[in-house]
Amino acid sequence: MRFYYGQQMPLRILDEAEFWKHQEEEHTVVIRELVTGLEAPYVEALKKWEEVLSATHQQVVRYIESVIRAAYYIPEQLYQQVLQLVSYCLQQSLDFIKLCQQMKTESAAVSKNPTAKVVLNHIIRESEYFVGIAQVLLYENKN
Repeated sequence: MRFYYGQQMPLRILDEAEFWKHQEEEHTVVIRELVTGLEAPYVEALKKWEEVLSATHQQVVRYIESVIRAAYYIPEQLYQQVLQLVSYCLQQSLDFIKLCQQMKTESAAVSKNPTAKVVLNHIIRESEYFVGIAQVLLYENKN
C-alpha cells in the first residue's frame, strides 16, 4: 500500500480492511470444506468466525460510506473512529491467525491432509499481510 494518499488515507485503509475481512470470512468456509473430518470444535469455531468476520466486514463498509460522504473533509472524530476500527481489525486478524496456526499444529484431520497445511499457510500469510498494513498505518498515526 502506498502512503501518498493524503486526505484519502482513511478510505484507502478501509478499502484494505474491507477486502481482507471478506477474504478471512471466505477462508473460514474454505477450511471447513477442504478439511474432511475436521474436529467439531474447529468447525464450530470457524462458523463463529465466519459470522464475526461478516459483521466486521459490514461495519467497515458502513465506515467507507461515511468517509465517502465526508468528501474532502474528514472530521477528527471520524478519523479517530476509523483508526479504532483498523486497530480492532488488526487484532481480529491476529486472533484468526492464531486459530489457523492451532489447527495446523493440533488438528489430526489437518495433519493427514497436506493440501490443508499448504492452504492454511497461505491463509495465514494473507492475514499477516493485512496485519502489516494496519500496523504501519497505526504506527504512522502515533507519531
